[in-house]
Amino acid sequence: MKILLTGFEPFGEEKRNPSWEVLKLLPDTIGEAELIKRCIPVEYQKCGDVLEEIFEKEKPDAVICLGQAGGRTKITPEFIAVNAMDAAGADNVGTKYAGERIIFDGSAAYETTLPVRQMVEKMQEASIPAGLSYTAGAYVCNNLMYRLLHMLDEKGLKIPAGFIHIPFDEKQALAGGARPFMPLNMMAEGISICIGLVAEKAQN
Repeated sequence: MKILLTGFEPFGEEKRNPSWEVLKLLPDTIGEAELIKRCIPVEYQKCGDVLEEIFEKEKPDAVICLGQAGGRTKITPEFIAVNAMDAAGADNVGTKYAGERIIFDGSAAYETTLPVRQMVEKMQEASIPAGLSYTAGAYVCNNLMYRLLHMLDEKGLKIPAGFIHIPFDEKQALAGGARPFMPLNMMAEGISICIGLVAEKAQN
């Protein structure tokens, strides 16, 4: 089976994005799953288009998107994506939104199809700080999650898919002062646990 994993390029004042740095640490396979790793632009309009192009080319059996959530102290699988673009900061091409819909006539929200509660439990059992999140915000991370789930809904595909936020890594914390972080190797271990769980469930 194939699992598509995406991370983001750096954005704002950050020089790195742990969502992509984590994926670079992972092997090309976990168990029976082949991992397809891709970096996504931090752009409202482009992120979903790029994801859909990759999806059409690779035809994965599951999709896990990762993103940075500065200030969080845990790995947080997201439960829901909302049909809204609303953030104080601009994306990497200077675009800002204040309450506009992602898809004008789309559903108000989509729930993840990843086994997020089991992911949290498995990571906690491995002594990795983890918790379920009920808000992916309204910036590009939420946008990508919504576009992913909307695409699958439109295609009638019922595959595991969703989004996981991770904290800053140690290099970002050192560069930016006293900020919450998690070591990159620990985050990679946590994401590997999540991937293994998705692969196990997809094959059963």
